[in-house]
Amino acid sequence: MILYHRESPVYYEDEGQGEAVILLHGFLENSSMWNDLKPQLSKNNRIICVDLLGHGQTECQGYVHTMGDMANAVLAVVNHLKLKTYTLIGHSMGGYVALALAEKNPNAVQGLCLMNSTFHEDDDELRALRKRANLMVQTNFENMVRMSFTNLFSSESRRTHKIEVKKVLEQALKTSAQGYVAGQEGMMLREDKFEFYNNLDAKKLIIIGEKDPVIKGALILTETKNTSIRCETLSLGHMSHIENKEELSYILLRFVE
Repeated sequence: MILYHRESPVYYEDEGQGEAVILLHGFLENSSMWNDLKPQLSKNNRIICVDLLGHGQTECQGYVHTMGDMANAVLAVVNHLKLKTYTLIGHSMGGYVALALAEKNPNAVQGLCLMNSTFHEDDDELRALRKRANLMVQTNFENMVRMSFTNLFSSESRRTHKIEVKKVLEQALKTSAQGYVAGQEGMMLREDKFEFYNNLDAKKLIIIGEKDPVIKGALILTETKNTSIRCETLSLGHMSHIENKEELSYILLRFVE
């Protein structure tokens, strides 16, 4: 379904009945990433998936998409559907958007899961990598997407999930160069959200991939010890919905109960 926000289309899917659960995909992904998880999650819940700005069937709105900008597009869907309360599950960049959305309306949030995501802001090294990638993508888009996306999987998963990796890479390559740049620019502008997340009056869960090359799992485990934030560690990389599908499905079903 299409909703117009700031005069441009935002694509979303809405299925199932029960408590609302909003699923937010990551960078270079779209709502199709949830296709294997939705059938189970929608048995007892209303599942809303949204294509974030510059991804999938949602158009770009400039060359910088802050996490707040993306959250506003999701909030337009929330308001259109008249959702009073909801649980948020965000993969990678989708987790950053979920945090931004929760800040805008914390009383509506019943749960917030950061799936292969973090409350940390980018450090200097990661910002430098994003800047370099944004320069390279302007002249070598396809190779840059292939390299950056494939590296999100553990080396083991690249061997054992060749078909799935190929499918999600095909989806990633549908992202426009503008969407790539705008998303990277927005992620660089993030601020640390630990205090907000820790104090949020909702169920909180972080799913960590033991071999995730992007998220600092060990640091998250240290910082969340003795807090209200629960962590679950899975055995492989950044793409738990592919690499650890069965374990992830079980964890998410418990989280949204």
